[in-house]
Amino acid sequence: MNEYLTTKELADLLRIKERKVYDLAASGDVPCSKAMGKLLFPRQAIDQWLADNSTGPAHNRDRPGVFLGSHDPLLEWALLESRCGIATFFDGSLDGLDRFEQHEGVATGLHLFDPDETSWNVTTVANRFKSQDIVLVEWAERARGLIVREQDPKSPTTLADLGGKRVIPRQHEAGSQQLFEHLLAEAGLTLDSLSLTAPARTENDAALAVLEDKADATFGLAAFARQYRLGFVPVVTERFDMMIDRHAWFEPPLQTFFTFCRSETFAAKAADMKGYDTTGLGRVRFNA
Repeated sequence: MNEYLTTKELADLLRIKERKVYDLAASGDVPCSKAMGKLLFPRQAIDQWLADNSTGPAHNRDRPGVFLGSHDPLLEWALLESRCGIATFFDGSLDGLDRFEQHEGVATGLHLFDPDETSWNVTTVANRFKSQDIVLVEWAERARGLIVREQDPKSPTTLADLGGKRVIPRQHEAGSQQLFEHLLAEAGLTLDSLSLTAPARTENDAALAVLEDKADATFGLAAFARQYRLGFVPVVTERFDMMIDRHAWFEPPLQTFFTFCRSETFAAKAADMKGYDTTGLGRVRFNA
């Protein structure tokens, strides 16, 4: 066994690209030596470095076959229909990022808007996961807006109409709630100016609350408005992405899932989902 690892050998060990190894060496994050213009990595120091950066079982390379993050009805359907064997734990974009960081799943869904960059997801992922072995790929663009009771003359028709209305919010960790509060401020309102109900932890529960007259409106997806035959006021087109562990990407469960997503069955379902555009499905948005 060689006393020193080459750049390629360290990249293979860490399951990252060679250019990422160069970045780690340049920043001083990984122990290395340089001889005759070539980077060498002392095996004993690397072993110690790996041990020092491990805080227990949660940081083991293996991840459970769970899809985390924000709920998407088309995604949930495809995971089940593909029979890929991946379980789900959907509890919001921010919750998914936290759990992914703790190695609690192989992928996480998110739709987080960055007002400064007027972009979706990339800034958050790049700032937080740039040193990890992940890839961010597009899932779909989705129509989001106000879900209201149809043919009710008192139903709000703009965000500015929400003042004093009964509105069902989502939990703080949900990407839709983050976006809603931003757009609400742009419309000159605050959460205090609304009559808020208890938060709904799913898009489905939020839409049902409007259907059952427990709220006048919620900030939801066009797909759920259609499912429950409710009115819909479009506000924004958002992009839903998937952050995936690169190692897990090449394993059978995710390969089975993405193969199904290229099928005619999936295309027909996506076309039938109101407010969805899957033209960019699979497009790489960020590659760490």
